[in-house]
Amino acid sequence: MQNFYIKSHGLGNDYIVLEQDTITFELTKKAIVRICDVHFGIGSDGILLKVPSEVADFGLRILNPDGSEAEKSGNGLRIFSKFLYDHGHTAEKVFTIETLGGVVTAEIVEERKGKAHTIKVDMGKAIFESAKVPVNIEAAECIDKPLHLHDQSFKINCVSVGNPHCVILVDELDEAEVKSYGSDIENHPMFPNRINVQFAKVISPTEVEAMIWERGAGWTLASGSSSCAVAATVIKRGLTERNLTIKMPGGNLRIEIDEDWEIRMTGEVREIASGTLSAELMEDFDTN
Repeated sequence: MQNFYIKSHGLGNDYIVLEQDTITFELTKKAIVRICDVHFGIGSDGILLKVPSEVADFGLRILNPDGSEAEKSGNGLRIFSKFLYDHGHTAEKVFTIETLGGVVTAEIVEERKGKAHTIKVDMGKAIFESAKVPVNIEAAECIDKPLHLHDQSFKINCVSVGNPHCVILVDELDEAEVKSYGSDIENHPMFPNRINVQFAKVISPTEVEAMIWERGAGWTLASGSSSCAVAATVIKRGLTERNLTIKMPGGNLRIEIDEDWEIRMTGEVREIASGTLSAELMEDFDTN
């Protein structure tokens, strides 16, 4: 079906899924921004575009609501996996997906009424080397290092899980603080590719609370890759065990990180709606 879409969410982090070989328009930055707009489009935290892959079972491009492209998204990967399984692209419960951040393995862990409900994704390896995050700092790793803004300073921890993250450990979480400083941190000169930002509070050896400012999207109820980054950071700092529950405003994810820093993420996904993009909406892609 031409211009068919589905919209799903992972813990309130919502994405629209499109297929490259069924859309009849060019998915330009302008088109992405309009589709993701909550008032003039469908509204979402981004677009997941199914594309061919020569190295995995499926290919995925992850497009942010500002038109930029992300290397990896944990919630996005689970949503995409549910789409592939529920809409007949695969009958297998384990398959591979190629992203800009590398090839990952997805597993349908639980079904409900014949639909994928709980999905586990192998998110790859946590990397702390500054040059590979990347972060502009002389130290080999950016762990508990200062970041200075015009009116505030933070101690930051930087890690890549296929995309870059800056984790700030705090005694108390403050939504207003995240929203006030998230954009400034995301766009700080220390981060040549910009960066995802997480404020995190350790509750116990197995539980961490987090609030998230997502690169290219802003305040976000939940994020899979951010959860992985938070888990990797608190483990690196020796504050928790290696099997964790990351609690976010949108819900919880289970993160497991082994001794080699390989990450596995498990969580639920729910479909919201499906349909076709209207001709009138697509006309707007060509207007100023």
